[in-house]
Amino acid sequence: MNPRFARIVAGASIALLSASARADNWFASIGQYRADIVYQAGQQMLMVLIAGVAAILVAVPAGIWLSRPGNGRAAHFVMFTLNAGQAVPKLAILALAMSVLGIGAKPAILALWLATLLPIAMNTYEGIRAVPPAMIEAANGIGMTQWQILRKVELPNAMFVILAGVRTALAITVGTAPLAFLVGGGGLGELIFTGIDLNDFSMLLAGAIPTALLAVATDLFVAQLQHWLVPRGVSPQR
Repeated sequence: MNPRFARIVAGASIALLSASARADNWFASIGQYRADIVYQAGQQMLMVLIAGVAAILVAVPAGIWLSRPGNGRAAHFVMFTLNAGQAVPKLAILALAMSVLGIGAKPAILALWLATLLPIAMNTYEGIRAVPPAMIEAANGIGMTQWQILRKVELPNAMFVILAGVRTALAITVGTAPLAFLVGGGGLGELIFTGIDLNDFSMLLAGAIPTALLAVATDLFVAQLQHWLVPRGVSPQR
């Protein structure tokens, strides 16, 4: 064997073994926070669930109303306002919410709710506006009411885009939720920020890795809902 090649193989093997040993040590260190991870992940996902459901209940009807032909001027104003609000840093929103509601989960849920509104409202508005006019004219031609057109034509055709907005919003919300710790809302941010303060890498990872996994799991879950809830004839995935 070529001596140079042998040295490269030996060096790579040592590096691999060292990395493996370090990874085993990290995972063992993270394991000691198992109870904290489970409890804080539950706290975090409860806040995400409340904020997400509240955002859907507000943003979807708002997007439908804004998509009506006579509400074009209001739609431009509301979308401009939501876009401007989205540009505000999440920490600033948390600080403002805390100044109104005090510390705890309430300001965190309010801030998460505000962060979740724009993608859902925007996708609902754009999804309904993108329904081909020919379909709406055909529905009018067979005597459908406006409510029937919305329920049987516009919403089924816009459902894929609406759920894409929900998917994006919830994934962002799960990733933002650790900031709730800064206003006393709990969540995995407690491990992340305490780990940073103490320079404890294993504690930091004990919060960061579950947060990333929860964001991915949330995205996959909503993707499955998107796959099964969108009618077969209008879904690009089926």
